[in-house]
Amino acid sequence: MAQDAKYVTLTDANFASEVLESDQPVLVDFWATWCGPCRIIAPVIVELADEFEGKAKIGKLDVDHNPQTAMQYGVRSIPTLLFFKDGQVVDQLVGTAPKKVLAAKLEALAGQPA
Repeated sequence: MAQDAKYVTLTDANFASEVLESDQPVLVDFWATWCGPCRIIAPVIVELADEFEGKAKIGKLDVDHNPQTAMQYGVRSIPTLLFFKDGQVVDQLVGTAPKKVLAAKLEALAGQPA
């Protein structure tokens, strides 16, 4: 991925501070390098991170390198996209989805008072 990408690389170690304690809504993309659908949706995730900078946080968590968090949230298929607000999962999608669907979910979360 590009070094200037606006998304956050999430790990088991930083998940609580970056996601659960975030004052912004967070979209977490659970993915792996070998996952074809994950590679298909990756550019959309990068675009959303750029477009929602300052309004919502976008993070990517590699399930192969961070299995603890993936297990904690019951991620069985990837890509799994979890939407967090105030430290809680408020929505999820499994598989790929059109950018407009993801953007609409983020807009709804970012527009609500925290």
